[in-house]
Amino acid sequence: MKEQKTKKYALITGACGGLGKAFVYALAKRGYTLLLTGRSEKKLLALKGELASMFPSVQTLIFEADLTEERNRAQMTSKIEAEGIKLSMLVNVAGADIQKGLTEYTEEKIAFQCRVNFEAAVSLCRFAIANKAEQLEIINVSSVSGIYPMPYFAIYSATKGALTSFSVALREEMRGKNVSVTAILPGAMPTRDDVKEQIKGQGLWGKLAAKTPEDVAEASIKAVRKNKGKVIVGFWNKMMRFGTCWMPTSWRLRFIAKRWSKITKDAF
Repeated sequence: MKEQKTKKYALITGACGGLGKAFVYALAKRGYTLLLTGRSEKKLLALKGELASMFPSVQTLIFEADLTEERNRAQMTSKIEAEGIKLSMLVNVAGADIQKGLTEYTEEKIAFQCRVNFEAAVSLCRFAIANKAEQLEIINVSSVSGIYPMPYFAIYSATKGALTSFSVALREEMRGKNVSVTAILPGAMPTRDDVKEQIKGQGLWGKLAAKTPEDVAEASIKAVRKNKGKVIVGFWNKMMRFGTCWMPTSWRLRFIAKRWSKITKDAF
């Protein structure tokens, strides 16, 4: 138990994805003991092997879990509690960016996206606060897509908007309790091939607004250290917010619908 008090534990969801890995490496460099979760044990084991090679002194624990399932979350959190681990950092990265009109969804996909994008993050925030070290930092990865309603991306934008709102409210609830909460709103990141093609299709604006996962991870850690409520990552993404906030909602909706109705994405 004495040894554990000297360690700083960080729980990272969606650890095997592009942004998840960026957080994993950023926190490994800072000497955290890493608790990594994802849906694929094979990918988690491969990531653990990479970390052992690159950061021999960093301890890594892996938890295969489908965070959309309450039972899976409970099994994971029970194991963490059984080890007597107190969390210094929680990074909620796991999410699903399914993109299509509502009529193209199944009930299963509606539940999946809502649960992984919002329910799981809220659940793990509650767990982390109940099992926190002296100081806890929470990073909830939201999106600039949650700033406005987005036709044909409606569920994603709604869940990310909800996550931002929740994070800002939770930050106020935790005032004076040694818990920092920050919602991070990145734009597109060149991770998967489909996202890279989408960025390319946006021309110069896509190139300017895109930020690497490493940039987003570093900006996020810096922001939560300052206990900022919400942060839009990238100058051009901030400019987009500033340049469109004056527009009537009906204009924005028509523009987004015209643009996003041409794109369909279901990678999960």
